[in-house]
Amino acid sequence: MLFGRSKTNSSNGGKKSSSRKQIRIKEVKEGILILPGNRYRSIIETSAVNFELRSEEEKDQIIDNFQNFLNSLPANIQILIRVREVDIDKYLEDFTKKQENEESQVYKDQIQNYCEFISDLVSGNKILSRKFYVIIPYDVLDKKSDFELIKEQIQLRQDIIVKGLEKLGMKTRVLDSLEVLELFYTFYNPDQIKSQPLKAENLKPLFEGAYVN
Repeated sequence: MLFGRSKTNSSNGGKKSSSRKQIRIKEVKEGILILPGNRYRSIIETSAVNFELRSEEEKDQIIDNFQNFLNSLPANIQILIRVREVDIDKYLEDFTKKQENEESQVYKDQIQNYCEFISDLVSGNKILSRKFYVIIPYDVLDKKSDFELIKEQIQLRQDIIVKGLEKLGMKTRVLDSLEVLELFYTFYNPDQIKSQPLKAENLKPLFEGAYVN
């Protein structure tokens, strides 16, 4: 099951409810999240700006640019800040694989020392990462609307928002279909993502619109 299941209590004995139905994802197509009711969402991952480390002049410029960005928005947006615990074990495992493929003993020793340093550094502590997303909505009333036209309108909104964010000194990247689903997957199955990572071939029904209510 894609998003797992959760239990809800009710007067008729408490039925299991599919978390996919709770999330109500209809389809993901060409990086666009499609929700019931002809609602479409595009998601942009963006970097952050360390405002406190800037000079007063730079702060004033950022505030002005942010005000201009808000005034130029083509639609209401949602801002998502995602805080996750970094999987240090997976990080060190990748370095160990590099060590095994390394021919030079000097580099092998350096990798070993680095892994030991990181292990000691994070021992007993959680390392958190923060990622920032901007969700761009696009809702239509006509059920027979052409997807290519919808995609074109969303991309126009994307271009405006990306340019505005880049003026603030941020780096941006539009999520593809697999990354959109992975974002939901990590929300609802944070433990499973380590042992059961998402793969495009397993999600083919969602990409093709065959995984519907």
